[in-house]
Amino acid sequence: MTLEPKQELVFEPRSLQPGAGVFLTAGGIGREQSRIEVHYYKPRALTPRSRILLVIPGAGRDGDEYRDAWIEAAESANVLVAALCYPEAHYDFAAYHMGGVVKDMTFPATNSNIVRLRDEDILFTPNPHPELWLFNDFDRVFALLKAAVGSESDGYDVFGHSAGGQILHRLALFHPRSRAQRIIAANAGAYTLPELETPLLFGLDGSGVDADGLGRSFACRLTLLLGENDNSDAAGGIHLHTPLADQQGLDRLSRGHFFYRFAEARAQAMNTPFAWTLRTVPHVGHDFRGMSRGGGATALSLVAGDAAASQLYWCRDESACESREGANLVCAALGAARAFSLAALGGVASGAASTGGDFTPLGSGLISPGPQAG
Repeated sequence: MTLEPKQELVFEPRSLQPGAGVFLTAGGIGREQSRIEVHYYKPRALTPRSRILLVIPGAGRDGDEYRDAWIEAAESANVLVAALCYPEAHYDFAAYHMGGVVKDMTFPATNSNIVRLRDEDILFTPNPHPELWLFNDFDRVFALLKAAVGSESDGYDVFGHSAGGQILHRLALFHPRSRAQRIIAANAGAYTLPELETPLLFGLDGSGVDADGLGRSFACRLTLLLGENDNSDAAGGIHLHTPLADQQGLDRLSRGHFFYRFAEARAQAMNTPFAWTLRTVPHVGHDFRGMSRGGGATALSLVAGDAAASQLYWCRDESACESREGANLVCAALGAARAFSLAALGGVASGAASTGGDFTPLGSGLISPGPQAG
């Protein structure tokens, strides 16, 4: 048997062919010798007015599978999809999950997906140089994609699940002036709270974020997308439990609700506009395919699975859609059957919760989403 030689990946191409593909781009400042794989899908009908979606994978860094989960939606809504794959050898937990806002992180190793640590066991150093943070890569990759397809877009949408959800809620907190126009953070395992008096990793003290920056964060169009069944240690993925982490909740669903309510209350206390939303996806657990576009044949799994895509590009009536071009294309592509399914089964359930009770700053100490936590 003759083995085919592995094809050399193109570095930062000037154009993209229709269909699925992959290319390489350089790491950001301080990581220029690293290579990030960009797994993309370009619909054949893509136009200069089509939107661009970046996808940030979970701890598995499986950019090809995350891209593939969006292909149906990409074709239906005529969207360019690009999933970023960061190599673990060059991007550890601090550089990836935490977005590089900390460095030199250490914590006890474990072979279990249920991780129980003391907060003081997690050690790290704050990284006071925003130009070195991971978040800068997203605007740069968007610029590459925009040039390669001749896009007229001024900004991009971005979806992340599990570890990707951790990265994206931190994108809103630490880098609110990015060109990301809509951010969907799905099923994050732990959160950095918008609390200026609580130290990293659990709050913003020591990060350089101030009240003005927090106000800009609250103005970002951030959606927290939570799977209804991502509500226990048995839901899959890695679960971190420390005393401080568990003050957010004991599972991803409760932690997401806590984070949203905490942020809403903080914005009200600051008397600043709050643009964040929360949506709960029925019948879906810790499943990036289900949170992206779904893989089931039944109408129920179809509706649950179209969660993020429907939030960004699909809607029941054009006047309510965030993308008018997307509404026209999708209405034509999906037809009456899917519209009926969405209407009959309720689509993505709204989970925006009102503020309840008083929030006080949590105790100082160290907190981390945990090794490979999603």
